[in-house]
Amino acid sequence: MSKTILAVDDSGSLRQMVVFSLRAAGYQVVEAVDGMEGLEKARTQVFDLVLTDQNMPRMDGLTLIKSLRAIASYQKVPILMLTTEASDDMKTKGRAAGASGWLVKPFDPQRLTEVVKKLIG
Repeated sequence: MSKTILAVDDSGSLRQMVVFSLRAAGYQVVEAVDGMEGLEKARTQVFDLVLTDQNMPRMDGLTLIKSLRAIASYQKVPILMLTTEASDDMKTKGRAAGASGWLVKPFDPQRLTEVVKKLIG
């Protein structure tokens, strides 16, 4: 059975690129348009990996990560930030919230696939 990834980003075109790249690598991908929708979907299904943007309406990525880490089944699930935020301060906040890794937009689809493969096989 293939691994399932939750991709959370308010940009439809970016989600499309993520979905295309990850499905081509054999993963199943579920999309969410913001942190609130992502959290709702994560409460109904445990994903193998969560990929989230930082700057989104309703709930940002750091808040989503903290909320997911408060759920027992998500304490060990890898969570990747895929964002335009590249400052050391933001990366430190991401690690403190529970992010497993950080990729900066615009992203290289091959690099995304490599990182995901490294984290979940």
